[in-house]
Amino acid sequence: MTADKQPMEFTLDTRLEHDCWLVGQWQSSQLLVFDNALVPWFILVPVTDVCEYYQLPSHQQTVLQEQINRLSVFLKTHCLVDKVNIATLGNVVSQLHIHVVGRFHHDAYWPDVVWGQTEKTPYTPEAIMAMGEPLQAVLGTSFTGVNGAHLKSRDASHNRHNS
Repeated sequence: MTADKQPMEFTLDTRLEHDCWLVGQWQSSQLLVFDNALVPWFILVPVTDVCEYYQLPSHQQTVLQEQINRLSVFLKTHCLVDKVNIATLGNVVSQLHIHVVGRFHHDAYWPDVVWGQTEKTPYTPEAIMAMGEPLQAVLGTSFTGVNGAHLKSRDASHNRHNS
């Protein structure tokens, strides 16, 4: 919401659209999955026009932190990850977004970072849809799943970016 309490127009950055699946949303943010099944990698995109986390009003930070916590619980209890990495980088995509990444001691990149890796395995639509019910159970009734809307273009010649 802007200062005059009118709903703001929200447009997702095209690089996030290209690299992700939309799996659901809350009123205050969208939930994406980065299209790499080698690690469970969620991206929260708050509905805001600010670029930095500290610029969010405190009530929106509180809501976003609860969403991050619930995603972390999902990664630990459903995906059984060994470690949860949380980051707000924004060097390539300036739109505020928070990476919530599950890591396994045996994953393809361990112990290195997930950003910039060339080895990737795309998700199938079925795998994305299979996340819906377990996500809903952990993320709560205010979360609305969208059954894996595929945001990205299948054009293989398009230059891919890590957000």
